[in-house]
Amino acid sequence: MPEQTVVVTIAHGRHHHLREQRRALHALSPDTAHVIVAMDDPDIDEVAGRGSGTTVVHVAGDPRGLPLAHARNVGVEVALAAGAGLVVLLDVDCAPGPQLVPAYERAAALAPGALLAGPVTYLDEGTAIPPDPWLLEGLRAPHAVRPDPPAGELERGGDHDLFWSLSCALTPATWRAVGGFHEDYVGYGAEDTDFGWTARSRGVDLVWVGGADAFHQFHPVSHPPVEHVADIVRNATTFHERWGRWPMHGWLDEFARRGLVTFDGDSLRLVGA
Repeated sequence: MPEQTVVVTIAHGRHHHLREQRRALHALSPDTAHVIVAMDDPDIDEVAGRGSGTTVVHVAGDPRGLPLAHARNVGVEVALAAGAGLVVLLDVDCAPGPQLVPAYERAAALAPGALLAGPVTYLDEGTAIPPDPWLLEGLRAPHAVRPDPPAGELERGGDHDLFWSLSCALTPATWRAVGGFHEDYVGYGAEDTDFGWTARSRGVDLVWVGGADAFHQFHPVSHPPVEHVADIVRNATTFHERWGRWPMHGWLDEFARRGLVTFDGDSLRLVGA
């Protein structure tokens, strides 16, 4: 097992979610260090508190959108510099399940060099993290599109298109092999798919880890995410330039149907830009 596991969370707002994540992490894995990267949010220091094993790092905002890829890279590098043998990326919306950390640690030993990902349950509106986070097991209803192997089992040879940084883990060697998140992606969309494709292009297996459950705390979302249309157009264009294929095709088609973009499968443009 790794010498030290470090959870890395990037955050801008979502203060209640961060408090609940930290409460669950402390209750379930009290010896696990936590690196929090605040994106243009000075209040994160107060929200995070000054608990042992907690490091808060600040990165500047970007006028184009939140620097998600850059913030993840900073967080992982801080964790590795502190001696992490395993880094767990966990979105600020997500609380760890009771076995998330030990399941990822076991998987890292069994599948060295792999990119590890775990099931995520999206909690319904009004469903909070229980006072006793061990009870989260009773709320499991993993996202149907991602694999959900039985606890203690690994599903190797995963589809890299399904990779998400919402909850994932990797060793320093795997991080170096992939090379981090591509920082041309700013704001919402495509940086995870790019990371997955880069991993695949470099021979890094995607392994789904049974038992490494995370629980996504409810917040309203829109379908499609029209508030992020400018970010999605910019990031989709970057992805197309890098890989010769359009990501998020369903969203782009729906944006075109609504007259927000022009998209014909060959070119993409934000209407009014």
